[in-house]
Amino acid sequence: MRLAGARVLITGASSGVGAATARVMAEAGARLVLAGRDKARLEAVAAETGGCVVVSDVMDGVDELAERAGAVDVLVNNAGVGWAGPLAGMPQQRADELVAVNMAAPIQLTRLLLPGMVAKGEGHIVFVASIAGAIGVGNEAVYSATKAGLLVFAEALHHELRGSRRVGVSTVLPGVVDTPFFDRRGAGYERRWPRPIPPERVARAIVTAIRRGRAESYVPAWLRLPARLRGAAPGPFRRLARPLG
Repeated sequence: MRLAGARVLITGASSGVGAATARVMAEAGARLVLAGRDKARLEAVAAETGGCVVVSDVMDGVDELAERAGAVDVLVNNAGVGWAGPLAGMPQQRADELVAVNMAAPIQLTRLLLPGMVAKGEGHIVFVASIAGAIGVGNEAVYSATKAGLLVFAEALHHELRGSRRVGVSTVLPGVVDTPFFDRRGAGYERRWPRPIPPERVARAIVTAIRRGRAESYVPAWLRLPARLRGAAPGPFRRLARPLG
């Protein structure tokens, strides 16, 4: 799909992967609608990219966001939150927030904006998931579950739209990305490996997925290996995952 002149809605666009994606999209000539909760940061990204700012919280404002965004050619479902720690110690409010932001909001936003793409006969929807959704990560059970839900939703949607060849669906599964995500979830990233990658690398993968119609992209690409191993040989995968954390 051509991005030059395309109207693109990016959620979670105020920082991290969302802001990086906005910059790469702007370089490609896209017309941007930047959604997020932090008005000041959104306006800073808009000043760089020429995007239109929509201050919105996808926890409870999806309908309003879809209405304000209007018809779009591309939807990048990027907004997400995390939480780290044993499930038994997780507050119910935080669990509800993860489910609402990471899974329910992208599903609802897609349901509202997809009909316009189908009617036009062209469009693309991107779900920014996580390697956690493909393999499961200890002390991140709810986060992993929400991202796994996105992956299955996207796969089902891909089959549903098989007759609409010019409406594409992509999932992008990043590993550890150097963004404020870890600080905001309440636990920083302290492992030596794998090393965090820059958000611009994920942004480029998103743009490539749209341009080339890729259904699934791992960033970095080697993450496909543990994901495939878990699916093909779950027993050996768990034995290997144990010492690696």
